[in-house]
Amino acid sequence: MAADEVDEIRGVTRGSAPVPLSVLDLVTVGAGSTASDALRTSVALARLTESRGFHRYWVAEHHSMPGVASSSPAVILAHLAAHTDRIRLGSGGVMLPNHAPLVIAEQFGTLEAMAPGRVDLGLGRAPGTDGATAAALRRSDTLNEGADDFPQQLAELTRFLDDDFPDGHPYRRIHAIPGPVQGTTPGGVQSPHRPPVWLLGSSGFSARLAGLLGLPFAFAHHFSAQNTIPALDLYRETFRPSAVLAEPYALIGVSALATDDEREARRQTRAMALNMLRLRTGRPGLFPDPKEAEEYGFGPMEEEFIASWSANVVHGTADEVRTGLDALHQRTGADELMITSHAHRGELRLRSYELIADAYGLPTA
Repeated sequence: MAADEVDEIRGVTRGSAPVPLSVLDLVTVGAGSTASDALRTSVALARLTESRGFHRYWVAEHHSMPGVASSSPAVILAHLAAHTDRIRLGSGGVMLPNHAPLVIAEQFGTLEAMAPGRVDLGLGRAPGTDGATAAALRRSDTLNEGADDFPQQLAELTRFLDDDFPDGHPYRRIHAIPGPVQGTTPGGVQSPHRPPVWLLGSSGFSARLAGLLGLPFAFAHHFSAQNTIPALDLYRETFRPSAVLAEPYALIGVSALATDDEREARRQTRAMALNMLRLRTGRPGLFPDPKEAEEYGFGPMEEEFIASWSANVVHGTADEVRTGLDALHQRTGADELMITSHAHRGELRLRSYELIADAYGLPTA
């Protein structure tokens, strides 16, 4: 994260929010709708949240999940760039072991050329899918191979982004285009700007690596809440100032859903938990309708999972969600809250962000 973005964050209009608020989008596909419907919702959501003063909009990489249409973040981000003007756009994240570093450098160099100065490159080391799908993506049966090589892949990607492989390196004459090799404009501005790199994680590995490298860190509180405080503590303890960041900067992803009616928030959250239960048990499908969740015959262990999962979703009326988000910020000291709202229907997701913006007094559309 460059110094100019730190200054930009300080200048974000937060209303009464304690830190900048951002968006994480999985492009949710509900039962009875299509991927095209979900992508249209994403465009509407990006435009809405930009107009309401949210700071950044990230898209997650997932594969072989019928209820998640975000298998190709770079393609979706290019589409969103064409429909927005100011909000930062990024990956939350690209699962680097699934890709060749040069390809990612080229994709995000292209995005940066499309939306100068507002592209983030968030990187994770998990596959974003099951083992068989990961093997198909990586053309390898060794799932841990990519994760174990993550620091080396990250270093290679950074070299491509900076165009600074040393003399004698086999990649010295390879350039990621668009990129720094194209030089500067007559006004001395490098084109394109180098997208800032973030590390994403749900455990201590990426927290420590981000700290040692002096990079901003994004933690997946929304599906690993028990590890949030230890990971953030580890990141801050190991942080070393770098050329891109003088002090630690950590955001956390949090699942939150605000509705006009508290009962509807509970219904949608139970459907969300059913969706996650199916995913965790190898039965992924389209995001279920709340009625389906109400009629589902949960066993005792499933009910325990539903209760545990729902406890980490901040849900309710706008005021209740604001109270929950404020408490989470106090507890974690996060520098930014990245909200992901899941619901069966796109209009409910849009309404959730509207209500949260209203609760914090963010600018009106």
